[in-house]
Amino acid sequence: MPSATEPTGPGKSPNVPRFRAGFARWNRKLHFYSGLFLLFFIWLFALSGLLLNHPTWSFAESWNNRQETNYDREITAPGPLVKGDLGQAREIMRQLGIKGEILWTTTRTDAGPFDFQVRRPGHFFFIKADLTRKRVTVRQCDVNLWGVIKVLHTFTGVQMDDARNRRDWVLTSLWAFSMDAVAAGLIFMVLSSVYMWFELPQKRLLGALVLGLGSLSCGLFCIGLRWLF
Repeated sequence: MPSATEPTGPGKSPNVPRFRAGFARWNRKLHFYSGLFLLFFIWLFALSGLLLNHPTWSFAESWNNRQETNYDREITAPGPLVKGDLGQAREIMRQLGIKGEILWTTTRTDAGPFDFQVRRPGHFFFIKADLTRKRVTVRQCDVNLWGVIKVLHTFTGVQMDDARNRRDWVLTSLWAFSMDAVAAGLIFMVLSSVYMWFELPQKRLLGALVLGLGSLSCGLFCIGLRWLF
């Protein structure tokens, strides 16, 4: 009896079944381990999505239960070697011992007052600096674990409508890279699932029906809402 890797008819290449068997084996392995690696990332985004979609859930309230601290500090005005608003903001943060992503909220029109925000998951810093008087006022807001989970869902460090807000904290860039990896991993898992489904002839009809239903549902929100309503 010929083996699974031997030719079974005219023109059949023994390498094709062997390649398909190897590809299927590695596809299953990568699908399995990718799912384990992405498991808690997927749970994080699923849970944070639910929290954002249901802001009235009292158990997950974070902002109203925040801890707020206000304090003033005397600083050394950034020297002439510190260039631009970003450099001055980083120098002020260094003196205050604050780390996080800088968020610009207003356009600076005066050399004296200097307002900006610093955010990192769980912590919000509203900084008002008077470089002429060499004093800084800080309002610090700390939120609970639910607040951290919700922030991570949308924590990117950039804003589409404001080119000034760019990633300037290394951990923000690392988080954004991780989210790219999660997105790529999910794309791979979907494609590998489609391949494994197609390799099961007895499941093709039911799988096609489910795939079609999912595609129609997604198309309703992506296209139908724009053109039909």
